[in-house]
Amino acid sequence: MRNPWKPAKIALRSVARRIAELDKEIAELDAQLEPLVRRTAPRTVSLFGVGVGHAMQLLVTAGQNIDRLRGDAAFAHLCGADPIPASSGKTLRLRLNPGGDREANSTLHMIAVVRLRYCERTRAYAARRLEEGRGKREVIRCLKRYIAREAYKALREDLAALAET
Repeated sequence: MRNPWKPAKIALRSVARRIAELDKEIAELDAQLEPLVRRTAPRTVSLFGVGVGHAMQLLVTAGQNIDRLRGDAAFAHLCGADPIPASSGKTLRLRLNPGGDREANSTLHMIAVVRLRYCERTRAYAARRLEEGRGKREVIRCLKRYIAREAYKALREDLAALAET
């Protein structure tokens, strides 16, 4: 009797080979991009919790002409990290912006998670905000806004230095 699972095994083996080849190609491309990003955005890469991949995404989001953004608030809006009023009656509150570049927002979120895990100052800030009665999502929103402000300043300096050379 013929094995009914054999075609499935063959197909899965083929997919696994393709995945391995693509992983190898991604690693090669990352190796080529890393020195370029480190040279283009050294201040951004040196920020706490910002890796080369994060800096790459923030560079893409900011674009080649960062001067088109009026300031760090515009960059935060572009990343979807700006607060949106969601008040009702006497209740005053802010919520996350569902718009903006979702990849940049994800990048800011990952940086915030890294900082919450490894940065004592960030943990103290989060504890202080939680004691004020803010929720964890609200604290992360505030952190993402702060990180966007910091990243915008670093990107601006990096791209200005690059333009001078």
